[in-house]
Amino acid sequence: MKYTLIILFIITHPLLAQFSSDVVSEDPVTKIAFGSCNKPRLERKHESIYQAILDQKPDLFLFIGDNIYGDTTDMKVFRKRYQALAKMKGYRDLQAQTRVLATWDDHDYGTNDGGKSYSKRKESQQLFLDFFNEPKDSVRRTRPGIYTSYSFGREGQVVQIILLDTRYFRDELPRIEEAEKKAGTVGWYQPTTDTSKTLLGADQWKWLEQQLQVKADVRILASSIQMLSYEKGMENWGNVPHEQKRLFDLLKKYRANHTVAISGDVHFTELSRVMIGDYPFYDLTSSGMTHANRNWVQAKNSFRVGTSHAQLNAGLIEIDWKKSQLTLSSINSKGQKLIEHLISFGELEFPVD
Repeated sequence: MKYTLIILFIITHPLLAQFSSDVVSEDPVTKIAFGSCNKPRLERKHESIYQAILDQKPDLFLFIGDNIYGDTTDMKVFRKRYQALAKMKGYRDLQAQTRVLATWDDHDYGTNDGGKSYSKRKESQQLFLDFFNEPKDSVRRTRPGIYTSYSFGREGQVVQIILLDTRYFRDELPRIEEAEKKAGTVGWYQPTTDTSKTLLGADQWKWLEQQLQVKADVRILASSIQMLSYEKGMENWGNVPHEQKRLFDLLKKYRANHTVAISGDVHFTELSRVMIGDYPFYDLTSSGMTHANRNWVQAKNSFRVGTSHAQLNAGLIEIDWKKSQLTLSSINSKGQKLIEHLISFGELEFPVD
């Protein structure tokens, strides 16, 4: 009986549990490109970001939201918007050159600033998974929401990518009136004090906690909305500060070293950083593959590292395994670096208690 109890403890104790990503591949990864806010009808040959992405020859490309602009409850209209993306030369070339992974934001979910009250979320999920060629036996087809994870590479060089779903389960957030907006803000939201509000939902939170225990040498959290910057008044994790704290607490609890975040949504690019104790947690935002906003880029962000840029842009994560470092950057349509920030693996480590 004594030995049985010990075995059960080993299996069930959360700090000793062993979990796996939803999809596992031994294919090596050293360069990941990503982007968001893509309106097929706005693609122009002389200003397309796609060629700049192709020139980087990434191992993966991540679409992290507003991959199309559906904004409808009519699934026939939705299909046409996806068809427009499929016809984009840049997107076709990207598919031919590299593997494309995706999650959604509000406009390809179905409604602006939408959450769980969107009436066609089940139908929208089906269209999304079909368009991005999700395998028929994929776990994404067995559960509500489109969150998922991938592990690439062999031991010592494993990259885990966690694609979050910030729409399907999200509670509605109270909007403030235009007259209540503070100087420096461009949106209609402020942090809520209602701790019953959720961003990810109970099931996705349980899954995420397991994923943060997966063995990885570099971990990328992909969120359609910004994780750190909340002062703009736009949608972001700071609107639900108890959920943001929950994430930070989990990263610290499981010592999720070498973890960085990427995000989109805001129609410009910037890098943000917050300290979780002694751990510098970065969020690289890349938004505006087909359009940028010169007004929004001026909004306040106390966590910004360097400067923000309102140009067409795509994000890059480049991993140098030999030097144990990674570079977070964004490029414009000419392939020029707008942001470039080098981080050693040693910086991205939680202290041992």
